[in-house]
Amino acid sequence: MSEERVLKVAAETDKLYEVLGFVSALLEENDCPPATQMLIEVSLEELFVNIAHYAYPEGNGWAEIRAGVEGGIVAVTLIDGGIPFDPLAKPDPDMTVPAEERPIGGLGIFMVKKKMDEMTYERKDGRNILTIRKRIAAG
Repeated sequence: MSEERVLKVAAETDKLYEVLGFVSALLEENDCPPATQMLIEVSLEELFVNIAHYAYPEGNGWAEIRAGVEGGIVAVTLIDGGIPFDPLAKPDPDMTVPAEERPIGGLGIFMVKKKMDEMTYERKDGRNILTIRKRIAAG
């Protein structure tokens, strides 16, 4: 794996651009195609904003982002110490139901699952650990 990079920030929406810049730099250095980079960034935005909005109901939390590339695949891991939340445990929304009849929520996670090649979650040592992987190059 390329040297894994680590960024730790306050879990606040105003840190989103710092998080996106951190991962975008890695993607650009690894010649990630622009369309793939956009999918990764949109997915990362969804996941980070969810942490900022929901992981710490009492406020004042943190998020750690780890990113690296190996064999043409980028892996981005988001870690937080917030309330337990496994986004993979929630059933996918029923896309056959008209939008106005579907319950609110869950579409962002569904989109990430569809756009990334792999998404994994574990709860370990009081932390949520969510990893997304996407092929960015042949290899």
